[in-house]
Amino acid sequence: MTHIPQLIKDLALILGAAGVTTLLFKRLRQPVVLGYIIAGLLVGPNFSLFPTISDIEGIRIWADIGVVFLLFTLGLEFSFKKLVSVGGSAAITGPFEIAFMFGLGYLAGKMFGWPVMDSIFLGGIIAISSTTIIFRAFEELELKAKKFTGLVLGVLVIEDLIAILMLVLLSTLAVSKGFEGKEMLFSVVKLGFLLSLWFLSGIFLLPTFLKRISKWLTNETLLIVALALCLGMVVLADNVGFSAALGAFIMGSILSETAQAEKIEHLVTPVKNLFGAIFFVSVGMLINPSLLVEYAVPVIILTLMVIIGKTVFVSTGALLAGQPLKQAVQAGTSMSQIGEFSFIIATLGLSLKVTSDYLYPIAVGVSVITTFTTPYMMKLADPLYFFLEKHLPAKWVKSIDRYSTGMQTIEGESNWKKVFTAYIQLILINTVIIIALILLTTHYITPFLIDRLSNALFAKILTAVITLSAMAPFAWALTVKKMKGTAYATLWLDKKYNRGPLVLLEVIRNVIAVVLLGFLLRQLFSISIALGGSLIVMPVVLYIFRQRLEMFYERIQTRFLHNLNQKEKEQQTQSYLSPWDVHLAGFTISPFAAFAGKALQELAWREQYGINIAFIERGEKIIYAPSRYEKLYPHDTIGVIATDSQLQQLKPALEMRDEEKFEEDKENIALMKIVVDEHNRLKELSIRSSGIREKTKGLVAGIERNNERILNPVSDTVFEWNDVVWIVGNKKLIRENYLHE
Repeated sequence: MTHIPQLIKDLALILGAAGVTTLLFKRLRQPVVLGYIIAGLLVGPNFSLFPTISDIEGIRIWADIGVVFLLFTLGLEFSFKKLVSVGGSAAITGPFEIAFMFGLGYLAGKMFGWPVMDSIFLGGIIAISSTTIIFRAFEELELKAKKFTGLVLGVLVIEDLIAILMLVLLSTLAVSKGFEGKEMLFSVVKLGFLLSLWFLSGIFLLPTFLKRISKWLTNETLLIVALALCLGMVVLADNVGFSAALGAFIMGSILSETAQAEKIEHLVTPVKNLFGAIFFVSVGMLINPSLLVEYAVPVIILTLMVIIGKTVFVSTGALLAGQPLKQAVQAGTSMSQIGEFSFIIATLGLSLKVTSDYLYPIAVGVSVITTFTTPYMMKLADPLYFFLEKHLPAKWVKSIDRYSTGMQTIEGESNWKKVFTAYIQLILINTVIIIALILLTTHYITPFLIDRLSNALFAKILTAVITLSAMAPFAWALTVKKMKGTAYATLWLDKKYNRGPLVLLEVIRNVIAVVLLGFLLRQLFSISIALGGSLIVMPVVLYIFRQRLEMFYERIQTRFLHNLNQKEKEQQTQSYLSPWDVHLAGFTISPFAAFAGKALQELAWREQYGINIAFIERGEKIIYAPSRYEKLYPHDTIGVIATDSQLQQLKPALEMRDEEKFEEDKENIALMKIVVDEHNRLKELSIRSSGIREKTKGLVAGIERNNERILNPVSDTVFEWNDVVWIVGNKKLIRENYLHE
């Protein structure tokens, strides 16, 4: 009889313990992550009451896979577009809070007498808040609709990116064993270059690739392709000297821009949950209870530092960004915890063998305590705000309000900011692509050609020609491409102050192009040839082939922008068979409903929730398209037309006992579409004047116009030629009046 491997036995023990603690923590309404950590503690080598894991190294490998998938799904939720759109408030608050928390952690480590490396890693551990815990707390406390949550989510996006940068810098610092300025700067520049290159090439290639193979993409194949791309980027990141976590995060963020992002996230979630559970269990396994007891004082001190420090620094950063005092305090109390990234940073220190054994369990202890306190800190926000408003000097409160109002009322961007941003984007994007092409050809193509050809000079000349051909469209964009837009035109017309700086920007981008060409030629030839070739070859090539280069670059740019916006476009052009996911739902009015006996006009559900009531069934009578003066009574059944999200918002207001489906005898009520044409003569008529309500005993649920959708349009909306009009009403009457079949 064959024996099963020890790893399978260990996995059975891990998942069994995780399952029991998960059920327990669900019942106690506590984060599942804490259950996993406690399960790891119970089955780990430092706790002898229960069976213990034997193959620790095997479990650590599984835990590493868990980190990869955790970062991959985090990348799927990240999106570089979100980073661009987080707004100035989050862009100021995030770096401000992280800088001060990092410094506070470092000072705390030195205060405890810890080594420099422990203190640095401690700063990173307490700097990053937990996205998972905050999301869960927002859902449980029903805070997602609050205004301050937008600021918090924006700061979390900033924190995610800074955490990735921190992993890179801490790895570099750990390897170099000191503060090597050049090495650190090189790591940052290298990271920025590779992030840009991976993002640009990923957006240019992946959406097109997924679209081409879409007809073969079942759920199974899409999952396999997504995981293959994730692990492929992990290997690539490792080969260029970065962590596996970074590669997984980058691939997730690239796929988040594709039309399949939500489906991939849905398919990957079970995989992430499995390996994520193993990761968090492994976190608990590394906890040494004796070390926690020994370092109880640092755990308590650091917990207070996280709770108080994050509340203060996030609130202060938000105030500096122009947020009102109340929203700043709410954001600060919401982010007063550490979580998954703290575990990853602590694990990094252990794997690189640069931190002490006590740092890891201390980080976990602080995370566990602050996770428990998060909901209570969120509830404390309003009392804390009222306390501050009452006890702060009146001048301070007025100054904060005045500053916030001034920041909130700044309108638009200046023309110079728009133009300067456009120049920076143009220069950075094309410079990254050109440098990538130069490095690719000189490091791979040149040695290949030299090996195959007997003449080394000829091989180098051939390499230069190939590289120049590949980089020519991007060199054209960098030097010749005209800056379009009203902002540029407005500045150019102001000759006195603006033409000089604009000409200087043109000179700068042309100089950069010449330097890049010189960099290419210097890799292959002497300095004199590189200098002469840069000044001669560039103008000649660009002049002779300018039209072809412009056309080719425009094609590349069009494809890139199409892929970048493909997700939004597909969301806007859903199939006509399911417009806006709108459907009819039936509800029975409870006899205990507070609104019983009130008219629809008084309830104003359409204004509040965006829904329409298609009919009221009262006994054996059905009132189609009820007027605004119609009242609702107990046991009435109403037919509501709305989206799923609108129905979710409406349900609490209804206070109903159950949701009923339509019976078969109501099949004469339907959601149907008509097209405004010469037959129905609806063109230039408003909804009110068209008589649709009277003719169909129904109402207009929506209009599709030029690939845009108007849901529940107001009665003054005027029909235009070829409008697709969706009507909910009597199917027979709609056909008789508007469908000429």
